[in-house]
Amino acid sequence: MLLVAFAATAFVLALLIARLVVGPSLFGGAQIGMPVIGGPFQLTDHQGRTVTEASFRGRFTLIYFGFTFCPDFCPTSLQIMADALDQIGPAAQRVQPILITVDPERDTVEQLAAYVPSFGPNMIGLTGTMEQISAAARAYRVYFKKADGGSATDYGVDHSSIIYLMGPDGRFITHFTHQATAEQIAAAIKRNL
Repeated sequence: MLLVAFAATAFVLALLIARLVVGPSLFGGAQIGMPVIGGPFQLTDHQGRTVTEASFRGRFTLIYFGFTFCPDFCPTSLQIMADALDQIGPAAQRVQPILITVDPERDTVEQLAAYVPSFGPNMIGLTGTMEQISAAARAYRVYFKKADGGSATDYGVDHSSIIYLMGPDGRFITHFTHQATAEQIAAAIKRNL
C-alpha cells in the first residue's frame, strides 16, 4: 500500500514538474487552477453582422450579460464599464466592451442599436436566437431565466450580474461583481494590458 501511495505521489510530482518545464501545452493549453469560462459563440451584433468569439481575438474584452429593459443592474454595470475604459485613456482602444443580451425576444438588433451607444461609441450589443444566447451563457457560466409574472411583453429577466475581463486570446482573466467600481475595473485592466 505504501508503495502505491509513493508511486502516485511521484507521478503527480512528475506532472507538476513537467508543467513547469514544458508549460500549459502539456495539458492542452488549459491553465491549472483557472476557471473554464468563455468559449465559442455565434451571435449577431447591433449592426446586424454575425460575430463569433474569434471576431474579438487580439483585443481584451469586457463582457456583460444583461438586457436593455433592465431597470437597475444592467445600465449601472454598463456605465461602470464605460467609466473604467474612460479612466484608462487611449489604452481603452485595446479593450472591446460587449453586452450580450439575456432577453433575445425583446433585444433585437434595432433595440440594441438604440441602446448601446448610451454607454460609449465602442460598446457592442450582441443578440441571437434563444439557443445561441443559451450556449453563450453556458460558456460563461451565466444564469438567466425569464421572471415569473408580468405580461408577454412586460417582464423581467433574472440573471447573473458579472463583468468578465477576457484576454486577447479569449481566455478568462478575472471577473467583477456588480459591487465593483470603475476604479477597480480600470486598475485590473491596466495590470493586464
